[in-house]
Amino acid sequence: MISKIKNIKFTDSGNFFILAGPCVIEGEKIAIEIAEKILEISEKYKVPFIFKGSFKKANRSRIDSFTGIGDIKALKILQKISNKFNIPTVTDIHSISDAKIAADYVDVLQIPAFLCRQTDLLIAAAKTNRFVNIKKGQFLSPESMKFAVEKVRQTGNNKIMITERGTMFGYQDLIVDYRGIPEMKKNKIPVILDITHSLQQPNQTKGITGGKPQLIETIARAGIAVGVDGIFLETHTNIKNAKSDAANMLDIKYLDKLISNLVQINKTIKNL
Repeated sequence: MISKIKNIKFTDSGNFFILAGPCVIEGEKIAIEIAEKILEISEKYKVPFIFKGSFKKANRSRIDSFTGIGDIKALKILQKISNKFNIPTVTDIHSISDAKIAADYVDVLQIPAFLCRQTDLLIAAAKTNRFVNIKKGQFLSPESMKFAVEKVRQTGNNKIMITERGTMFGYQDLIVDYRGIPEMKKNKIPVILDITHSLQQPNQTKGITGGKPQLIETIARAGIAVGVDGIFLETHTNIKNAKSDAANMLDIKYLDKLISNLVQINKTIKNL
């Protein structure tokens, strides 16, 4: 299915695909720098790549948290990256009006986990005829995601993906139940594993989300082993100064080795 995404490469390589980039678009220079580095790695290992960047962050814990540089400004940066590197892009949407606006600039619309049951939002995204990536709510079972998928399908749009991003385990931790991967694959659509948000530690007392980035490869290896179609990850060239989700992002200097290891695991699994 992902071969139908405009400008996506290496879909016949037998590899998983990646949605990767910074949490939020912070500026043109840094976004292009990150995109260029990921593209270099994706081409090296022949891994299909969709550049990810939120054009705004609407679900921050604190009112003084960074939310973006301006909606259209950020969307134009995503569009510029797509045109410059000839790659597809994905961004989050949070409202019905976001769907139409963002669809003019990106190839894939992503429904945040907290909003995956919002019927009007799902339908608005579907009606743009863009690909729709629905993140599984931290509060939902894998089985229940079929209802979100069906909402999009009922519009006639079958370009759907699901992303697992962990399930709430108490108030400040998440776990990944890998039994949910084959369950969600019953929907006959690509299933993606978010290997960075799955390691978040939300609801910290200071209102800044924590994380365990040292376990990113552990989560990713297990995902490839159970057959995920794609990997979602947030990465940055300057983690210390990242304006959102710095605690659980992958430092881009580790990305080459991670992708190399995952490609080898994928190859081994497919040869079993």
